[in-house]
Amino acid sequence: MKRARKYEGHAVGIDLGTTYSCVAVWQEQHCRVEIIHNDQGNRTTPSYVAFTANQRLIGDAAKNQAAANPINTVFDVKRLIGRKYSDPVIKNDLLMWPFKVTAGADDKPMIVRKATRDAGAIAGLNVMRIISEPTAAAIAYGLDKRSDCTGERNIFIFDLGGGTFDVSLLTIKGKVFEVKATAGNTHLGGEDFDNRIVSYFVKEFNRKNTVDISGDARALRRLRSACEKAKRTLSYAVTATIELDVFFKGIDFYSSITRARFEELNMDLFRECLETVDRCITDSNVDKASVHDVVLVGGSSRIPKVQELLQEFFNGKELCKSINPDEAVAYGAAVKAALLTGGSKSSAPNLVLQDVTPLSLGKATMGDVMSVVIPRNTTFPVKKSETFFTVQDNQSHVLEEIYEGERTRASDNNLLGRYTLSGIPPAPKGHPVSICFDLDADGILIVTSEEKTNGNKNQITITNDKGRLSQEEIERLIEEAERYKVEDDKFLEKANSIITLEDYVYDMEKALISSKLCPADKKKLNSAIDKAITLLDDGNKENIENHVFVECLNESKLIFEPIRAKTR
Repeated sequence: MKRARKYEGHAVGIDLGTTYSCVAVWQEQHCRVEIIHNDQGNRTTPSYVAFTANQRLIGDAAKNQAAANPINTVFDVKRLIGRKYSDPVIKNDLLMWPFKVTAGADDKPMIVRKATRDAGAIAGLNVMRIISEPTAAAIAYGLDKRSDCTGERNIFIFDLGGGTFDVSLLTIKGKVFEVKATAGNTHLGGEDFDNRIVSYFVKEFNRKNTVDISGDARALRRLRSACEKAKRTLSYAVTATIELDVFFKGIDFYSSITRARFEELNMDLFRECLETVDRCITDSNVDKASVHDVVLVGGSSRIPKVQELLQEFFNGKELCKSINPDEAVAYGAAVKAALLTGGSKSSAPNLVLQDVTPLSLGKATMGDVMSVVIPRNTTFPVKKSETFFTVQDNQSHVLEEIYEGERTRASDNNLLGRYTLSGIPPAPKGHPVSICFDLDADGILIVTSEEKTNGNKNQITITNDKGRLSQEEIERLIEEAERYKVEDDKFLEKANSIITLEDYVYDMEKALISSKLCPADKKKLNSAIDKAITLLDDGNKENIENHVFVECLNESKLIFEPIRAKTR
């Protein structure tokens, strides 16, 4: 991404959703956002692509022929972004999809393309900025309620779409939108609720007719479409019916499902949504009682039980339904696009958007430990500096490896780049080297290392469209950090024990060289040093328990401390 500049043409905002997409444009002459209708006259377009013998179909045309051409109709693929083909979650989806997904290089699903930015370029669009869906929705809400936003207001955005779930807590004060925290689940949404209904009816049909329709792609596609309609019906009615003529082998299928049964089938998923909400509130350090407005975004936020549980979580607070949940993201994105294209001359509201880092940014230190410089959920632009120290005597250079992620082990995170700072003057171990992380408003990260005594510098610039993770991959890393927390804590404890022992060996070696010790003390000290170095150099160190390093350190102290006391 390049820094903001003057752009030509119209500024559009695109909500590229899992099930439906929406496009909006800022109308300069009317000073407002307009939703762009598709060629069918609809304000939203199904996120479908289909291939026939002689043409490619998109949107409504692709979705309408899905039952007749299931194998060549692709949908829901946003759920694959950032996932491996072997992921158990993906395996479950593959059972429900009629089209084929195969494993490619590095176990990646073959039909997915990583970058939304690439798709925009192929479509002939200049992608200026990718912002999170809750943030875009917050802009739409802020404009809708700007006359009411007196003072500071905490806004919670609940975005439950077709395939993904995102939440954000923002503080709006005047024209400043500050994101306090974000959270989400890249594999939770309306499609999962549909899957539960489909499975429910498949079991019912198989049981009543003593057949198995699980391998019939066309029948399952028809059933899925009917189930999606039933789900929507249950948002305003207590019962929905399924009517499929000549459904399977000449057998008709007529059945119904109640709202209560739908809620029972999906209650664990609804509870999962609340857990994500709670995590976001905790990360924001804002008490939920201090949240002024809870804004619903995404088609699945219309589900009554979801609204009921969310309202209960916020102690009965009335939920905000004033903005269209299907169009809010595109609306807010269009306003942001207008600001980027027009600058101060644009008639778009001059909003200041302060987003947060979705993952922690830091560097690898000794022992493959991730040292965080900019923590997750830090508002940017931000500039932070830390001082690190050389780990060897007369160390002339240092290799800096920059990562993003939440894991304790640096190599378990996403490597953004590496560079070397050379020209460090000869000095004992522990010579200081400063490092600065500078993250600007466009999400561009500049990392600079400097040796202060001679001014030697080196740096790396990391843009947010090369090497950075997609939102789906970000959520995956956060989930992994939570899943492996106990393991990571053990790794950090052991890494600290190893570093402490190495430092203590360094002190013993210095004392052995510089002090006038008696032969007996020299022998004891040499023995302790040899034992510790043998342990530290063990090629199987990964499998050695932490207590072994702790015990070696304690034994070394029992030998060295009395000797050191004599030389003082």
